[in-house]
Amino acid sequence: MKSKLLLHSLLMVVSAGLLMSCQHLPTEQATEQNTALTTDQGKSWLAGDHHVHTHYSVKWDNSVFPPAPILGGDAKYSIPLNAQMASHYGLSWMVITDHGGPNRAKLALEQAYPELLASRKALPQILQFYGMEFDVPGNSPGGRHASFIMPHRPTEAEQLYQIESRYNGRQGVPPGPEKAEDGFMLHALKAMNELPDKPLLLVNHPARLATGFRQYNKVTPAQLRDWQDTAPDVVIGMTGAEGHQAATLNPDGSTDPTAIRGEYPDYPTMGGYDQMTARLGGVWDSLLSEGRHWWVTGVSDSHGHYTDGWADFWPGQYAKTYVYADKNYDSIFAALKAGQVFVTTGDLIDALFVEVAVKNSDNTATAGQTLTIKPDDELVLRVRFRDPTSNNGGGFNPQVQRVDVIQGLIKGPASQRNSDEAPDTKVAKRFYPADWSIKDGYSQFELPLGKVSKSQYLRLRGTNNKNELEPEADAKGENPWFDLWFYSNPVFIKVSL
Repeated sequence: MKSKLLLHSLLMVVSAGLLMSCQHLPTEQATEQNTALTTDQGKSWLAGDHHVHTHYSVKWDNSVFPPAPILGGDAKYSIPLNAQMASHYGLSWMVITDHGGPNRAKLALEQAYPELLASRKALPQILQFYGMEFDVPGNSPGGRHASFIMPHRPTEAEQLYQIESRYNGRQGVPPGPEKAEDGFMLHALKAMNELPDKPLLLVNHPARLATGFRQYNKVTPAQLRDWQDTAPDVVIGMTGAEGHQAATLNPDGSTDPTAIRGEYPDYPTMGGYDQMTARLGGVWDSLLSEGRHWWVTGVSDSHGHYTDGWADFWPGQYAKTYVYADKNYDSIFAALKAGQVFVTTGDLIDALFVEVAVKNSDNTATAGQTLTIKPDDELVLRVRFRDPTSNNGGGFNPQVQRVDVIQGLIKGPASQRNSDEAPDTKVAKRFYPADWSIKDGYSQFELPLGKVSKSQYLRLRGTNNKNELEPEADAKGENPWFDLWFYSNPVFIKVSL
């Protein structure tokens, strides 16, 4: 604990120095220098976090008009401090996603963005995307958020400003009445889709305000479908492993038996994952069964560290989103969009290769891809994953105790837009340590699939809890380090008749 506090204090000093430097850094110079630092280094699994708050997630002083921002009001740390800690915990990329209020668009453009440019220059080892937590328009937008991620372009700040100033649900003094309508989100998505440099949008904590199991509130399966149908090149998925996972931890690391993991007030997370992801044959599988490219990710949603009395881990300390990419902005952005992604908590694994192949051929597909086959083709699933030998951010070295192969049929558009069921989805087989071999540091196994007559998808799920066959609702006071899961994004199989 003393070493952690010392590191924290040191980084606060470093952060202060970087903040001073950002006041004198010309925008054009910073952008040019940062671009020169991103070069191809060969594809590998690169960990990241697309939902990180900084002190530009502000509260507002409403005693003056227009309301004045109070820096640090809703999140504690500077951009460079977040980036430094993200790098410390093994991240290669992150996205700054501060959220809004009466005039946050102006604050972001004039203050947050220059600090981001300075942080990119000072910490080139971690690629720092520009984004925001978009307040989804509609009644009571407080629980409706999405990570808005800009591609790394000279236009990034201006294009984000255009969207935030015009369409963000809490922007305005007061926000216009049109922003209270759910339909206004579709106007916002159309505007995003028309930007010269299209962003990505992932729905954050979609079932956080659910009133019970399968009792969705604020965000519904029908809305997820509507949003992606409106802007399919923008809306790509949702968070699975949610933030605020340290909410059950006291500053000294002990657990609080009354606290709720993930801060899901009425229905808890399941193994640290939102019920829309964790429930077998649920919302995620319902979307995949339509053939949708709908990906899940893992984030910190970091506002402040639990040792400072907040509810969060540092970016990368607990949840990681891995993309298979070169270490440059364009490759990471493209891999995220393409679903070449897996998510893990507690560093349960740090590499995962999922391949479906036609036997005795070069016809293969991996996560996010589609394998087109003939009915008489013989298929095989090949899996390789790496379980790190080092300790994770909690000081533990967990072991994978089971991997589930999940199989679902693709049936086309759901008859009910609000469907949250895919009844044909099942666990095809469970694998245990005795079922896999180890080669070159990777655990590996195969599953013969035989001849396939129906279009389908396969995805993986793994855990350190051998006997918890399905993720259970998280109990109050649960220690997040002892309940770890990973999820792969799907491989699609299309049968060509």
